[in-house]
Amino acid sequence: MDIDITKLSTPAYLVDQRLLIKNLELLYTIKQRTGCKILLAQKAFSMYALYPLIADYLDGVTSSGVLEARLGYEEMGKEVHTYAPAFTNDEIDDVIQYSDHIVFNSFHQWTKFKNKIKNCGKQIACGLRLNPKYSEIQTDIYNPCFTGSRLGITPEHFQPEELDGISGLHFHTMCEQNADTLQRTLKVVNQTFGEYIRQMEWLNFGGGHHITRPDYDIETLIRCIQSAQDTYGVQVYLEPGEAVALNTGYLITTVLDILENEVQIAILDTSATCHMPDVLEMPYRPNIIGAELPNKKAYTYRLGCPTCLAGDVIGDYSFDAPLKEGDKLIFCDMAHYTMVKNNTFNGINLPTIALYSEDKGLQIIKQFGYDDFKSRLS
Repeated sequence: MDIDITKLSTPAYLVDQRLLIKNLELLYTIKQRTGCKILLAQKAFSMYALYPLIADYLDGVTSSGVLEARLGYEEMGKEVHTYAPAFTNDEIDDVIQYSDHIVFNSFHQWTKFKNKIKNCGKQIACGLRLNPKYSEIQTDIYNPCFTGSRLGITPEHFQPEELDGISGLHFHTMCEQNADTLQRTLKVVNQTFGEYIRQMEWLNFGGGHHITRPDYDIETLIRCIQSAQDTYGVQVYLEPGEAVALNTGYLITTVLDILENEVQIAILDTSATCHMPDVLEMPYRPNIIGAELPNKKAYTYRLGCPTCLAGDVIGDYSFDAPLKEGDKLIFCDMAHYTMVKNNTFNGINLPTIALYSEDKGLQIIKQFGYDDFKSRLS
């Protein structure tokens, strides 16, 4: 990383706008080559200070509920697609206000709200989420199609007689996967729901496409999009979140103390459970600039965190030189599923949000404090 971080207070999320633009340019070329539309999935990345930039390349946002819908509506001002497993009576009016597309999870929800949408005074494209009962995700917590999943309508519960007013269908069965998975998934979707897709105006391939990963098969993705559009005469949508922000951000942290308890332990000013919860949820091991697996380099440390949770440990890493108080460690790929999932457990403060761009250099976008912690409580 070629950014001077010496004066940046930690912990801090730092997004490199140059890397974000690189991802956006790749996504834009896919749009140009296929005519598909690509949306930012806000559930993965909601740094709205960058929404005007993202709007130059993408077609809008997808939302998981009314608050994300409002954020996309107010901060990006392009298409807003909203899906939730169920909408409440109290929130549906706001969902309608902020959304251009609404995707329902069941025929019951569709029939419950369709008259309200029909009479709302604005044009809204309504869709249904499909569950083709096929996914190649191995971890159930991230698998929308595991046995008993609440997400989407399975083939045996599809009600074609209730499709009046539905203009599109949506499926989301992938997580951090390549285009070969999409290709196989589309075969199943075509077999189970193809006759209904032919009646639609649009088809949403959902998210989970790791498009900006270096080994991603762009040409297979393009063939999948073109095949669906040619076969069914639909407008194809993609809604990547992680792929928009993949490898664009860092979490910068400082060593507070060094302990020893059979192993060397470095206490950092960041927390896995508060600032990068997927480290514990998935779990996964983030990369650190200049570090390796334990014992690969001369000095190995267990990286621990400042909360009272015994398991709030990031992992074991090795370094060329001994760690000492004040050293800064830089965790990679920390733009997505960090800011959107962080929390203030134990009263741990939220990291500063910073941005680097070529024209303005290093900027502090937002800092947090006691009021942010207190405002979430009562």
